[in-house]
Amino acid sequence: MKREKFASRMGFILVSAGCAIGIGNVWKFPYMCGEFGGAAFIMIYLMFLLILGIPVLTCEFAIGRGSGYSIAAGFEKLEPKGTYWHVTKWIGIVGSYLLMMFYTTVGGWMMYYCYRSIRGEFVGASPDTVSAGFSEMLGSPSVMVFWTVLICVLGFAVCQSGIRRGIERVSKFMMSALLLIMLVLAIHSVFLEGAGEGVRFYLVPDFKKMAEIGMGNVIFGAMSQAFFTLSIGIGAMMIFGSYIGKERSLTGEAVHITALDTFVALMAGFIIIPSCFAFGIEPGAGPSLIFITIPNIFAQMQGGRFWGALFFLFLTFAAFTTVVAVFENIISFDIDLFGWSRNKSVLVSLILISLLSMPCVLGFNLLADFAPLGAGTNIMDLEDFIVSNNLLPLGSLGYVLFCTRKNGWGWAHFLAEANTGDGIRFPEWLKGYISYILPLIIIVIYLKGYYDKFAGQGTLLFTVWMTIAVLFLGFVLLGAVVRKK
Repeated sequence: MKREKFASRMGFILVSAGCAIGIGNVWKFPYMCGEFGGAAFIMIYLMFLLILGIPVLTCEFAIGRGSGYSIAAGFEKLEPKGTYWHVTKWIGIVGSYLLMMFYTTVGGWMMYYCYRSIRGEFVGASPDTVSAGFSEMLGSPSVMVFWTVLICVLGFAVCQSGIRRGIERVSKFMMSALLLIMLVLAIHSVFLEGAGEGVRFYLVPDFKKMAEIGMGNVIFGAMSQAFFTLSIGIGAMMIFGSYIGKERSLTGEAVHITALDTFVALMAGFIIIPSCFAFGIEPGAGPSLIFITIPNIFAQMQGGRFWGALFFLFLTFAAFTTVVAVFENIISFDIDLFGWSRNKSVLVSLILISLLSMPCVLGFNLLADFAPLGAGTNIMDLEDFIVSNNLLPLGSLGYVLFCTRKNGWGWAHFLAEANTGDGIRFPEWLKGYISYILPLIIIVIYLKGYYDKFAGQGTLLFTVWMTIAVLFLGFVLLGAVVRKK
């Protein structure tokens, strides 16, 4: 079966950026800025994007383009005979399914809040009313199921039309609209009365406050966010690498996508942080910032119905572009593994993802008593932990090792693929850093994530989870070095 290609370079960049640009950019990044001291955090974050994000993204693109397949078959195509690199494909396959098992739920929230904003439900509403509205949504299985299934249906409908007529066309429109909406919202936000203090907080580094928070905490927070923001590690980017030609070098494309992803994150901060200062709201409020804090701001703002609807439309586009991108990755698994047609894979995947999303949906209501990671947690927390703290870093570690080890694809093959075409060249002199230091940083991020999660939950539980972490890490490392007899 001939593999479809993108119609244009711009299509590839916007689709890949749409995959990277998601809720983490516009939800997590602004409240992390608020929590870790504003501009000082941003400076460190940008540095780690350069030394962590771009190299791993280039590796993922190179494996995709070099093999011409998704992660489901890419390693088999490139690995030396007698090696076990292909076992790491299950990190990407399981990771993509798990990500969509909870991301569709959050995407449904965005669509629902966009609908509520258009209807004017937040206009003049009291803080208690806004907060109660979010709780009522979570407590209603019918509302949650409807919006989750709706985003699944819409997402797979786009994928059914193929790369050029479906994903590329829709992503071009949504990404263009997203960027325009962001600019309008950001300009409006910075000119609010009292927003100047928020702009200063966002743009002027405060190293004294960073020292109070703890330099190590800020550095690790920036490092983790820079690593996770690009959606690297589960093959979501590799599939788009398999759809592009050899005209452009991959490092240049990775830089463009990272720049676009970063622009969206920074603009989200310009939308949210000055607004918080203008209305006297704490910008480090955490995840509740989007669904409780921000609607309260729009409830107080003149023209709040229009601005609120525009804001949640922007969030919906950000979530939907990621959903479509990962859905395409899931569809490619069936095509590459089983030789299915696109239509068959779309139908089966739609039913499967819709059903697999139900535990997360019900985890906020009918299954709310189930706390898999301790008191106050739910099924979404478990699924997010498995993906964000396990599969993304382990998958990325597998890509880097595969591209640098002699018993893998090897540095020479990776470099030749990455540097094919016009554009920025991947520096050959970085071999030592990519081969040894970058894998070590990824391992530190991975193990530190476990430590932070379970260090305060008792010696026994901490020991059990850290043992699990080491076993998972060993699985990746052994798969990378063991050869068949």
